[in-house]
Amino acid sequence: MLPKDLEQDEQKRLRRARTFDEIPELYDRARRPFPDQFFDDLFAQSGIEPAGARVLEIGCGTGQMTLPLARRGCRIVCVELGANLARFTQQKLAQFPDFRIVVARFEDWGPDESSFDMVFSARSWHWLDPQVRCAKCAALLRPRGVLAFTTGGHALSPDADPFFAQIQDCYESIGEARMKWPPPRPEDIPDLRPEIEQSGLFEGIVVLRYLWAEEFTAEQYVAMMSTASDHRIMEPEKRDSLFAEMRRLINARPDGRIRLHALTILHIAHRKS
Repeated sequence: MLPKDLEQDEQKRLRRARTFDEIPELYDRARRPFPDQFFDDLFAQSGIEPAGARVLEIGCGTGQMTLPLARRGCRIVCVELGANLARFTQQKLAQFPDFRIVVARFEDWGPDESSFDMVFSARSWHWLDPQVRCAKCAALLRPRGVLAFTTGGHALSPDADPFFAQIQDCYESIGEARMKWPPPRPEDIPDLRPEIEQSGLFEGIVVLRYLWAEEFTAEQYVAMMSTASDHRIMEPEKRDSLFAEMRRLINARPDGRIRLHALTILHIAHRKS
């Protein structure tokens, strides 16, 4: 049994993770998938031929990352916590016969198959229990199979948009914690190579970094932040006030847009034979 404080942290983590299941259509519209270059790099660096590869995807959400895998010919099993997200993704990928989805919490899932060529997790690794995630993934892979997952977040670039500093006053005024500003530079954000190494289960670790720069109108940015788990659990009045200030600041600009820099760190490792 977990200590009380750890159990409370786990409950809060699960509560936040489940917020995505309330808004599959909004999530799919507001979030942006990774470019094709990401998937080209994923398979080039892993040494796996995508056509026919058996891939387990953890936390597929609305299938934004699943679709590029299916289009490359992968045979995919997805484990998704949210039933609404699973239904949405099942319909989205209905044309692909080598795709199926299971509604379950990954840590509790008992598969009827194993020996996958790749276990893949994009934007969901941080929701998994760090005490078990590497070991369970290794158990599901064939020898020399590939674990691939991403981490990342807001990163400071030389041309960082001042909007993200300005909006911090609003977070503070509604009683929410200010974002640590400025955020770290891309090169200062740590990867999870140490976690993979400490598991003792993988070798040949490759880490790739991508700094995305994307523009948003006020409505596009508010829509995206409406899918963020910490914003979903805010009191509605606070959230409405925050989103109104976001709109005001962005719409006051001559072009009515902001520019967001985000870092994605791709980790690739081979299971030891």
